[in-house]
Amino acid sequence: PLQSGKLDAFLVLEQLRCNGVLEGIRICRQGFPNRIVFQEFRQRYEILAANAIPKGFMDGKQACILMIKALELDPNLYRIGQSKIFFRTGVLAHLEEERDLKITDVIMAFQAMCRGYLARKAFAKRQQQLTAMKVIQRNCAAYLKLRNWQWWRLFTKVKPLLQVTRQEEEMQAKEDELQKTKERQQKAENELKELEQKHSQLAEEKNLLQEQLQAETELYAEAEEMRVRLAAKKQELEEILHEMEARLEEEEDRSQQLQAERKKMAQQMLDLEEQLEEEEAARQKLQLEKVTAEAKIKKLEDDILVMDDQNNKLTKERKLLEERISDLTTNLAEEEEKAKNLTKLKNKHESMISELEVRLKKEEKSRQELEKLKRKLEGEASDFHEQIADLQAQIAELKMQLAKKEEELQAALSRLDDEIAQKNNALKKIRELEGHISDLQEDLDSERAARNKAEKQKRDLGEELEALKTELEDTLDSTATQQELRAKREQEVTMLKKALDEETRSHEAQVQEMRQKHTQAVEELTEQLEQFKRAKANLDKNKQTLEKENADLAGELRVLSQAKQEVEHKKKKLEVQLQELQSKCSDGERARAELNDKVHKLQNEVESVTGMLNEAEGKAIKLAKDVASLGSQLQDTQELLQEETRQKLNVSTKLRQLEDERNSLQDQLDEEMEAKQNLERHISTLNIQLSDSKKKLQDFASTVESLEEGKKKFQKEIEALTQQYEEKAAAYDKLEKTKNRLQQELDDLVVDLDNQRQLVSNLEKKQKKFDQVRAGGPSARLPDTGCGGWVREASASSPCSAGHFR
Repeated sequence: PLQSGKLDAFLVLEQLRCNGVLEGIRICRQGFPNRIVFQEFRQRYEILAANAIPKGFMDGKQACILMIKALELDPNLYRIGQSKIFFRTGVLAHLEEERDLKITDVIMAFQAMCRGYLARKAFAKRQQQLTAMKVIQRNCAAYLKLRNWQWWRLFTKVKPLLQVTRQEEEMQAKEDELQKTKERQQKAENELKELEQKHSQLAEEKNLLQEQLQAETELYAEAEEMRVRLAAKKQELEEILHEMEARLEEEEDRSQQLQAERKKMAQQMLDLEEQLEEEEAARQKLQLEKVTAEAKIKKLEDDILVMDDQNNKLTKERKLLEERISDLTTNLAEEEEKAKNLTKLKNKHESMISELEVRLKKEEKSRQELEKLKRKLEGEASDFHEQIADLQAQIAELKMQLAKKEEELQAALSRLDDEIAQKNNALKKIRELEGHISDLQEDLDSERAARNKAEKQKRDLGEELEALKTELEDTLDSTATQQELRAKREQEVTMLKKALDEETRSHEAQVQEMRQKHTQAVEELTEQLEQFKRAKANLDKNKQTLEKENADLAGELRVLSQAKQEVEHKKKKLEVQLQELQSKCSDGERARAELNDKVHKLQNEVESVTGMLNEAEGKAIKLAKDVASLGSQLQDTQELLQEETRQKLNVSTKLRQLEDERNSLQDQLDEEMEAKQNLERHISTLNIQLSDSKKKLQDFASTVESLEEGKKKFQKEIEALTQQYEEKAAAYDKLEKTKNRLQQELDDLVVDLDNQRQLVSNLEKKQKKFDQVRAGGPSARLPDTGCGGWVREASASSPCSAGHFR
């Protein structure tokens, strides 16, 4: 994973290349920033070169080349790629302007054609209206001239009687049919020609489609090959997926094993703490051995007399080692002081947690008292509910009685409705009979009107007969056909007179029969009316009695509803009291939740402090190990010195000078120790002033950073020492071994820290579940879910739990 402020340059470059960013930058640098796909370019700008592309299917790249040739663009303004066409800046804008102008021209031409079509249609309509007006005027003038001409009147009366006009009409109809058949034949011929043309076009299209089909089959074959490849690749990916699933199952098994080993690691943490104590004791022993070694050095200084140029080098190395030891001792003292301060803070937080646990117990006691009150109120509420149930049972009985009465009332009302329905039916019959009488009266009136009309027609026919007689008298030179027509007309007139007489007689007989039936029906209806009036009087009496009974039942129902309202009012009061108690209980729960939140916050702070303490202790252990390793190195160098002092006895004076320098350095070391004590006092005063937990955390972070810097310095110094002691292979091997062992221990501690964090997260989840159970209701209980139970579990499973969850 990438750290903050750092980038994997190769990975970022590969991502930019895969996303096409580098290709786009290269194209923009060459001066072609605008790019568009072939199909989109053809679809958008084909209107500018409408006749350049032939009909039918064509490749997008070829179509774009033809369009650009038709547009006559400069070759320096564009480049054609594999799937896109690239343009310089401003070319697409120019094409868009031309496209807008072309679209405006097309729309204007279309609008002009539409307006012209509408104007021509309106003009043709006006012309048809003008010709129709002229024809109507001419026909009206001709009719006004001919309507009073006697021969025209005779022609209009005789023409319908002639068969010649019918033959002419039939001939005209046949000619019309012949004309229609000719038109149909012409249309069929035209349609046949059109079908032949379409057939030829379809044949051409068929050939083109066959060619396209051939191309599509080739593409299909390629696609089939791709599908086979993709299927094989899919099979490989599925196999990889199965392998990954198997790995996932193995990882799950491994995680279960790790969870099983978590307790073992906790035990190992306890063992490591014991080892820490043992190493502390060993460090003290090493310091004692250091003192004894210095005494031995003083005794052996008399023996060191012969020293050559190598002794100078060894003395310099010795100085460096002594300075290193002094620095390590100072750092160790500082770390011990910090550890003491952290333990003090830990004790403070533990005391605060104990106080909060006492407060939490008090809150639990108050909650239990509230639960007792709640149970009492629930018992009283159950009693009230029983009373309400009794009252509801009484109300139900009264409702049953009321329902029975209502059923009786409904039965009486149904009887009343039946009688009213019978009455309405009778009235309907009366109305129907009256309507029938009115219809008969209307028929009689219509017959009278028809009789009058027949008489008027008779008069009109008489007048026409007289007019015809006068016309016949005027036209003495008429033919025999006219005399026959006259005889026919006279016969028709006589027949009409006979028919009118017969109709008048039959009509009068029907009128008399209807009058008799009408009088009989009126008498029957009057009798039925009297019977219905009597039944109505009886029903009114029954209705009055039922209304009295209904009023009595309504009064009883009002009394019962008032009683029910009083019971509901009492019930509401009890519910209000219960809600008040529930609100008090919820307030107690809220206070308890706040205390739990405070406990969680303090626990988190304690966890952070203990984490810092553990880190400081681990670093102290590392420093102690470094001191021990340096002590061993010092012993090795002392052995080398003892071997070389036997051979080199001529430099005793120089050694004494070095002794004096060592004494001066020891004085300086004492002064630094005093300064260190002063600094420790100052740090203790500052730690007392640091009351805010956030500032403490910042101080801890700063100490961690300083320790990390010290670690880096130590690593640098170790590297320097390894470079200086390359000639001494034994010492170098020892240092490498100690370094590897420290790294392994550091990895083990990191793993232990991750396990402890996972344990802390599990405990936090349990705490949340416990809070949810507590918030869910007072009756919910979990085994050993209190804060103390979790602390006992944590202390049993983790060596750091005494600081995390106490």
